Amino acid sequence: MSPLRLRIDGATFRDPQNREVTLHGINIAGDTKLPAKPDQPSHSKDGFFDGDHVSFVNRPFSIEDAHTHFARLKRWGYNTIRYIFTWECIEHEGPGKYDEEFCQHTVQLLRIAKGYGFYVFMDPHQDVWSRFTGGSGAPMWTVYACGLDPQKFHDTQAALVQNTWPEPSEFPKMIWATNYTRLACQVIFTMFFAGKDFLPKCIIDGVNIQDWLQDHFVAACRHLAQRIHEAGDLHGDVVIGYETVNEPNKGLIGHPDLGEIPKEQNLKKGTTPTAFQAMLSGSGRAIEVPTWEFGGMGPYKSGTELVDPRGMTAWLDPDTWDDTKYGWKRSPDWELGSDVFAQHGIWNPTSDTLLEPNYFSKHPSTGEEVDPEYFINNYFLDYYRKYRHAIRSLWPEAMMFFQPSPFDIPPRIKGTDIDENNLVFASHFYDGITLITKKWNRYWNVDVLGVLRGRYSNPAFALKVGEQAVRNCFRDQLSEIRKEGYEYMGSHPCIYTEIGIPYDMNDKQSYTTGDYFSQSLAIDANHFAVEGSKAQGYTWWVYTASNSHYWGDNWNGEDLSIYCSEDRQLPTSAPAPGELSPAPSSSSLTPRVSPDNLKKTLSVESMSASPSSLSGRTPAEKAGFRAAEAFVRPYPIALHGKLDAYGFDLKQSLFTVSLTTSSQVPDDAPSEMFLPAFHFPAQQTHVEVSSGKWEMRTIEVEGETKGEDAGIQVLKWWYGAGEQKISVRGVKRQRGAGIAGGEAEDEGYLKQYVEMGKQCAVM
Repeated sequence: MSPLRLRIDGATFRDPQNREVTLHGINIAGDTKLPAKPDQPSHSKDGFFDGDHVSFVNRPFSIEDAHTHFARLKRWGYNTIRYIFTWECIEHEGPGKYDEEFCQHTVQLLRIAKGYGFYVFMDPHQDVWSRFTGGSGAPMWTVYACGLDPQKFHDTQAALVQNTWPEPSEFPKMIWATNYTRLACQVIFTMFFAGKDFLPKCIIDGVNIQDWLQDHFVAACRHLAQRIHEAGDLHGDVVIGYETVNEPNKGLIGHPDLGEIPKEQNLKKGTTPTAFQAMLSGSGRAIEVPTWEFGGMGPYKSGTELVDPRGMTAWLDPDTWDDTKYGWKRSPDWELGSDVFAQHGIWNPTSDTLLEPNYFSKHPSTGEEVDPEYFINNYFLDYYRKYRHAIRSLWPEAMMFFQPSPFDIPPRIKGTDIDENNLVFASHFYDGITLITKKWNRYWNVDVLGVLRGRYSNPAFALKVGEQAVRNCFRDQLSEIRKEGYEYMGSHPCIYTEIGIPYDMNDKQSYTTGDYFSQSLAIDANHFAVEGSKAQGYTWWVYTASNSHYWGDNWNGEDLSIYCSEDRQLPTSAPAPGELSPAPSSSSLTPRVSPDNLKKTLSVESMSASPSSLSGRTPAEKAGFRAAEAFVRPYPIALHGKLDAYGFDLKQSLFTVSLTTSSQVPDDAPSEMFLPAFHFPAQQTHVEVSSGKWEMRTIEVEGETKGEDAGIQVLKWWYGAGEQKISVRGVKRQRGAGIAGGEAEDEGYLKQYVEMGKQCAVM
């Protein structure tokens, strides 16, 4: 096995030259949530319930297209990939039936990624458990194993699934996430993490459903990891580690009162039943439930709606279902066709009365209080130990990317057996207001983390007013999350493995006008937050190879991909005159001979000009760069010493880095920084350093089409011991005007919000 390309040193990543490495990454790919054969986006109804006979080979993309996608990402400056796979990709046909063709496809793609020098960590992805419960992740047979019938979810609202929506194009935006608080997910996640304690009658193949589900999931992940390990040239060279599981959910574990909506249930949209109401409608009862909408000031109750399944239940009918289909044996104490919560005495199906509203708030055996903190420190850690053992039994040096539920307090593992060197704190961050409303709120936002941590006597005080205040609010939240990781988990690198923005803002106006001004502002604000948080990196959500303007990422109406074939691609060289306003200074360059591992070193002066102006074109031809000027940005690739701070001011096209070192930079291992030529064309770039010498050089990357060459522009810097700073000024972009009416609308929202004062609601 090759020497590790990356190691952990306290809270930092370091390369073999002992330089501090920043992980500047991207999630690939949104396509992986969906089968490739048949091609089945979440808006397609045809053959949806034939879940056993699918294939994910060619996800995230085909071998033939891999160079195109990897080369594009490399040119955009990314050095890290969060590689998405799902349980369904591996074991869709039935328990223990692994798709070896998919495993080998993954190995081949990872080998190609290795040729581009990426760091890769593997993400066993899930969203609301499965495609058949409205998201992605687990195979369909796991839903059956839990006693549920996915073909009845629409009528009972046990899950809202776009594939079964009457008109998929009208599926409400972002409502898929409310499935976490609907019956199917509440059943399955409770079983997965705590079935032994709370649902002891659920025995399958002689073990509790908790162990049965976990063992199958962990074994599937281990099987893929084993195939990667057997390749012999991937672990440690391109694959650096494995994430635990995407956005774990506690189901009903710790639920304070099944008859009430818990105060911490921040996402309320559409029909919003209590857990008990969801049990009733899942058992065929007609229930009137409150409805909620998400407006400019947060969620608000909009009315009520009758959910009437007309006697249909979400549970498998024992008269038509046969467990021998998949070969498992269910305990006779687990009665098919009836609610498992009723079977455990939580409610009475004869009188439809709730008997044990606090059932999940106390441990059935010990009487201990069970809450979100108990969940992460007990049930999730038990799962983590099982998963870690499976991966480390194959590859002891694997980095484990530990991901708690988003915005939850991390587990208290400092000083325990889990607090070990090869651990990474993996967290997520999204601006919920922008994500739900699909509008960039430029002038106000809310300190959501501060509200969740109880730092304000009233949520109204969490309001942040002004563009810079919004940016600082994001930065401060990310910084606090990183600090919480250190406080509770110990000294480990912090990575934001998901952060992103919706592109279909303002009713997709950008796709008509070509103006991505709002998206550019939102992307820049989020990157400003990451850079200022002092985290060790991030992986942006998401790159989707099949994205389109109409269907977005082809999944639940989401449209977060930084790439779409319908948009113009950002030029890989200096922008044309007239598109940019040059900065006042420039720098001369001195190319040197390339290291042996580089194909070619080019003189930066040889780079070609950018595309011509868009003036005079039709609206369709004026498609913008999909705000790429905001996400293609400079960053420190590898630094000699300790990184103190870095950031990119997009408005001023100013990149700054400060660091501290106790020794001189070796001649053969200078500090390196990625400088996109779009922002820093060679003859229009001015560099100031506190000491030492620097140079810029361009490294060739294979083109997207035959004969096309483009380069990555890298600045190399040599300096002595002490505190050091570098400032790189490029060209200032002519910022386009915002979408018509956008600023006035923002101001209206702001005025409304301030006037609401104490009555405001916060996601």
